[in-house]
Amino acid sequence: VQLQASGGGLVQAGGSLRLSCAASGRSLSNRNMGWFRQAPGKEREFVAAISRSGESTLYADSVKGRFIIARDNAKNSMYLQMNSLKPEDTAVYYCASEGWGPSVSNWGSWGQGTLVTVSS
Repeated sequence: VQLQASGGGLVQAGGSLRLSCAASGRSLSNRNMGWFRQAPGKEREFVAAISRSGESTLYADSVKGRFIIARDNAKNSMYLQMNSLKPEDTAVYYCASEGWGPSVSNWGSWGQGTLVTVSS
């Protein structure tokens, strides 16, 4: 499956952005999905994950209460609603599939990232 993240951009602190992850090639409906991010000079880190059905979600403590992960299996897509953005949220955001949990090595497929820049 090929994944493509989009929706990044420049936003002021306190603002919101909605990222999308579109899949092509195969259905995502039977795959867990997740978001990771990588800031300049730092390792890729877990942001959120959502189960196949959407019933289970998992969030990093740093984004809990501010970000919401969702999916639309009919559209073969996943989303990340990011609210109350902070400068430390600045990073390239990647979508991933076929995995679970916060470890990068647990995820099998990755898409190209989208850059989110939060200005102070």
